Amino acid sequence: MIEEFSLVDIEAIHEREDATLAPYAMRSSQSRGRRYPEPDSPSRTVFQRDRDRIIHSTAFRRLEYKTQVFVNHEGDHYRTRLTHTLEVAQVARSIARALGLNEDLCEAISLSHDLGHPPFGHAGEDALDELMADHGGFNHNAHTLRVVDVLEKRYSEFEGLNLCWEIREAIIKHGDHFSETLAEAFEPGLQPPLEAQLSDLADSLAYSSHDIDDGLRAKFITFEDLRQTSLWGEAEKDVLGQLGTDLDEKTLAARTVSCLIDLQIQDLVETTLQRLKENGISSVEDVRSHQGLLAGLSPEMAARRAELKEFLYSKVYRHYRTMKMQEKAKRFIRDIFTEYARDPRQLPPDYARQAGDDDLHQVITDYIAGMTDRFCQDEYRRLFHPYERI
Repeated sequence: MIEEFSLVDIEAIHEREDATLAPYAMRSSQSRGRRYPEPDSPSRTVFQRDRDRIIHSTAFRRLEYKTQVFVNHEGDHYRTRLTHTLEVAQVARSIARALGLNEDLCEAISLSHDLGHPPFGHAGEDALDELMADHGGFNHNAHTLRVVDVLEKRYSEFEGLNLCWEIREAIIKHGDHFSETLAEAFEPGLQPPLEAQLSDLADSLAYSSHDIDDGLRAKFITFEDLRQTSLWGEAEKDVLGQLGTDLDEKTLAARTVSCLIDLQIQDLVETTLQRLKENGISSVEDVRSHQGLLAGLSPEMAARRAELKEFLYSKVYRHYRTMKMQEKAKRFIRDIFTEYARDPRQLPPDYARQAGDDDLHQVITDYIAGMTDRFCQDEYRRLFHPYERI
């Protein structure tokens, strides 16, 4: 006989988290809350609500047409900033599940981590940083926080998305872009929770793996090139041992990239668990007060990843075609920025009105950073090509 189903309320969800999550995992009920108090949802945790708010944001949708490595018009099958973000979230949830961490928090952090990226990837970020050098510079962590705190307009009660403190902290402390000055409001002397730490690693793990796939597709690299790296060599050997040696190149690439991710996830989980045990970590407070990051790869795997990353820089990120597009992108952004600064009346009315009250350079940066690659290219033509319709 089927028992009558009843709606699972928020208290039951909190109890489930207490019963199933590891002691060092972040509970939804432990959140420090939002900048603007809101009533709790009866059926979703605060982190689930934040994940949903991020997915429904304008900035998230724009990621579909923002560069990862290859500009959107290069082809339909290359990763974009959106597909990269989804892959990061998938990897982060897999790791979180293995470690007994809060999957919803990991997912929300992963989905939000690139919302402030400008068009054309890191080339766009570098261009805006140069243009804003006398006005505080440009950092995509800080701009992502600005997006979720100020620029998203979806509620009448407050600016931004009003995300939880923990997700906002993870945004500002993300990866190599972490700055204690930027994190001043988020306890810069303390480590972020494990969910944020592993989301950073999932980001690095995902992009280095899928950039190999895209590099092969673009013919920037070959299988022979990749076999010079020890990590790819091991993954390919495992795949050929399991599936045979008569695989076509597309299948071999897909299965080896998948194996590459699995090898790193396994190492990350084992290494992190070992560090937690060795340091007697039994609470979120222990994680935060620890002197260094607890989530990480073994020294051997870290060295092999560094070798692979240097390979990608040499063969993909510094490929002459990549460099040409990056320099072209910087020219687009420099010229557009300079023209708006010369005559702000060319900005859309909402931004032009803000430019009268706020810092003009920040308003221009907000507008350009929100552009997709496609829109930026179209705007360049509208501004500078005499026969382009306005």
